[in-house]
Amino acid sequence: MVKIIATFDLEKKLSQEGYEFIIGTDEAGRGPLAGPVVAAAAIAKNKDWEISVDKNWELVRDSKKLSPKQRDRAYEFILENFYVGIGSCDNRTIDEINVLEASFLAMKKSLSDLYLKINQDLSEKGKKAFRIQDTKYIILVDGNKKIPNLSLYQKAIIGGDRISKSISAASIIAKVTRDRIMLQMHEKYPQYGFDKHKGYGTKFHMEALTQSGPCEIHRQSFEPMPTLAKKR
Repeated sequence: MVKIIATFDLEKKLSQEGYEFIIGTDEAGRGPLAGPVVAAAAIAKNKDWEISVDKNWELVRDSKKLSPKQRDRAYEFILENFYVGIGSCDNRTIDEINVLEASFLAMKKSLSDLYLKINQDLSEKGKKAFRIQDTKYIILVDGNKKIPNLSLYQKAIIGGDRISKSISAASIIAKVTRDRIMLQMHEKYPQYGFDKHKGYGTKFHMEALTQSGPCEIHRQSFEPMPTLAKKR
């Protein structure tokens, strides 16, 4: 099987077209039965879009193709080489507005956090703060849908985490951040095995739900929660 590794080719092309800020966004956690959906936004600190000989760059690819140890390693490497913003929506918000809308809201939060992080860095260096709207920018969104109700220029990239290093970086940050949240939830609710499946509907998880019922971080709008509620 050929190992597909994302590149900065798209970022280079967009840079040559005059874009100064090229931001990758992605989310993690739309499918699980419990916990939040987490999104991240990332922009490379090196605007030359060149990759050093450091082999850690090979880890900046589709987060689903990495082992947990590889993702943890990539996470630390990304924080060194990218500006990163993180946003999330909890299970209550997911139940209220649906998981797709919650994913988009988490992405908006991650973009706001990214701008804050960049301006904090500029402030520490004694440089003037900036607004993304005052630059020629583009936001690359993983998937086939743009973020709705966002007055910023964006482009949806199907399979973006396999194409763009910026999107790959965002996907890894989102995945690792969410996994760590679910590990914390395992300490509080060990009967569900969140440390193993991170909230996905595995056989063990479904059996635990049947035996113990849902806890406060389960998504009440996701099956089998409505069915379980009718039986009780």
